[in-house]
Amino acid sequence: MAEAIYVGGLLVATPQLEDPNFRRSVVLVLEHDLDGGTLGVVLNRPSDISVTQVLPTWDTMVTGPSVLFQGGPVQTDSALALAAVPSGQEPLGWRRLHAGTAAVSRLGTVDLDAPPEILAGEIAQMRIFAGYAGWSAGQLESEIGEGAWYVVDSEPGDTFHHDPESLWRAVLRRQRGELAYVATCPDDPSMN
Repeated sequence: MAEAIYVGGLLVATPQLEDPNFRRSVVLVLEHDLDGGTLGVVLNRPSDISVTQVLPTWDTMVTGPSVLFQGGPVQTDSALALAAVPSGQEPLGWRRLHAGTAAVSRLGTVDLDAPPEILAGEIAQMRIFAGYAGWSAGQLESEIGEGAWYVVDSEPGDTFHHDPESLWRAVLRRQRGELAYVATCPDDPSMN
């Protein structure tokens, strides 16, 4: 388990976190500043809205499922895109995450106002998120202290996981020690 919050790391909701916005969520940290707070996107909440309905010019570049993901409860009327590049190049319209891990070294945000053609052939995978998750300075640290989140390392396949709804269990299952057992926690612990 990771010791501190960092860009590229994951926040995994503990079974005790009942907030419907974050219940059993996996959040990729995109920005973290002790004075400015933390910003991330929920990776495992695909919506029923197809990319074609909202951003049709980007539909062919999205990694399946081709739907908007619910990135979090903040600014849900705005979109944020993450994309992985196949090489170390930084194409126009793409900005690298300033992360400390190799797992997300080729991951960055996409300027959705740019013409998709400039990124065609330049990115390997892409997902679009409606909204994001945000915490003010000290708020996330407080929630972690209260037992709401596990902070763990990400792996290259997490952002574009083939079965987003199984990501929470998959991330927990690969952890060492007792944390791996949390993956077996039933949706409703009272039914255990």
